[in-house]
Amino acid sequence: LVLFGTASILLALAPGPDNIFVLTQSAVKGRRVGIVVTLGLCTGLIVHTSAVAFGVAAIFQASALAFNLLKFAGAAYLLYLAYGAFRAGTSTTLATEASHEIRLSQFYLRGIIMNVTNPKVSIFFLAFLPQFTNPAHGALPLQLIALGGIFIIATLVVFGTISLLAAIIGQWFRRSERAQKILNKTAAAIFAGLALKLATAGR
Repeated sequence: LVLFGTASILLALAPGPDNIFVLTQSAVKGRRVGIVVTLGLCTGLIVHTSAVAFGVAAIFQASALAFNLLKFAGAAYLLYLAYGAFRAGTSTTLATEASHEIRLSQFYLRGIIMNVTNPKVSIFFLAFLPQFTNPAHGALPLQLIALGGIFIIATLVVFGTISLLAAIIGQWFRRSERAQKILNKTAAAIFAGLALKLATAGR
């Protein structure tokens, strides 16, 4: 468990689509949005953990069609987010934090979709989690769910920290309209890059 927990923290820290997504959303929209996106991403990890525990993830490993359908759906969604960020206007920090136009539920759903539509996460879990199981210690599905829970906790702590730090830095940018425009365009470029990376990913 110590080895698995350490590995989970290091994997959460390693640059990847999810923590980059948290970083950009926190920097652009503020800490509340960053935390909610983090919760959405972790909810997506529950889906992947369940998929591994009950064998669904094996479908994405075995079926090129299922893998490609899901990854292209994810890439299309990222392009949609890139377009929204590119077209975004400017607002002051206080207005951004207090705006009623920001629906936290939308960002929670955004985090779920971002995570669930990446089939590589399921395949990674399928390869990673079973290495830390032992048939002598009980039912494998329960062990996999427990390990997935530990991974989710590690991710929640790491991503939550990233969102808080990114929000502090982003707050400085959001005080300047010019800097805010640059931040939005940068976020759009990052989303587009993530979409390209996901679309070209192999199993």
